[in-house]
Amino acid sequence: MKKIYEDIKKVFESDMALRILCAIGIVILALLIFSAGVTVGFHKASFGETWGEHYMQNFGMIPARQGFGPGGNSFINAHGATGKIIKIELPDIIVADKENIEKTILTGGDTKIEKGRYIIQAKDLNVDDFIITIGSPDDKGVIEAKFIRVIPSPELLR
Repeated sequence: MKKIYEDIKKVFESDMALRILCAIGIVILALLIFSAGVTVGFHKASFGETWGEHYMQNFGMIPARQGFGPGGNSFINAHGATGKIIKIELPDIIVADKENIEKTILTGGDTKIEKGRYIIQAKDLNVDDFIITIGSPDDKGVIEAKFIRVIPSPELLR
């Protein structure tokens, strides 16, 4: 028994054993790093795929049988407003949504407004333009716009 113990001790004290153990440690570390990369990549890919599958919901559109947009898509109004501009008194814009509920949009210097691929100013908006607004409501129910996109009227898309 003592002979076996001494043989094992001799093996672990040798330089060759130390090199082999270091090599095994490096391989295990490399496998752990690779595994972490695969896990992170999988989660990023899963997020991208799921986000793409839910593209319409991510931009405030929910499938419906009746409503705005091609194929009957309706827009939800969480943290924003969607509808036709019925009055402009800058910095306020009054929008009528699909239920004809009027919402007040407050524009400011940090409000980004896009029409197609172009950035426009609030003064370039017109009554009867159809807009999607993203912002946050204040305590009075006025939506402080962070982003406004002018889109074609849903009637034109049918």
